[in-house]
Amino acid sequence: HVSHELAKKLLRPDAFGCVLSFGIKGDADVGSSVADSLKLATNFGDTKTLVIHPATTTHLQLSAEEQLASGVTPDLMWVSVGIKNIKDIIADFEEALKVVP
Repeated sequence: HVSHELAKKLLRPDAFGCVLSFGIKGDADVGSSVADSLKLATNFGDTKTLVIHPATTTHLQLSAEEQLASGVTPDLMWVSVGIKNIKDIIADFEEALKVVP
C-alpha cells in the first residue's frame, strides 16, 4: 500500500491497527458489488467484521482525481476485522468475491 512506509515510521512495529485495505480486480462497480455481496461483513462502526468500498461511499463526493490524490482507487476495499470466527469471515469473502470477473 502507498502508505505502508509511513505506517512503519509512525506506528508500533507490526501493529498497524485493525483496518486493512486491498484492491479488487475491476472497477468501482465491481468493488461496490463485492461490498454488497458480503453477509457477515457489513460496514464500519461495530465489533462485527466491517467493510466499505470508499470510492462509492465515503469518498463519493470527490472527483476521480481527488479520490486518487487521497489514496482511494476504484478497486480499494477497507476491512475492519471483528470478533466472528475467522473461518466464517473467510467463507463470506470467498462467496462475495465470486462477483469479480
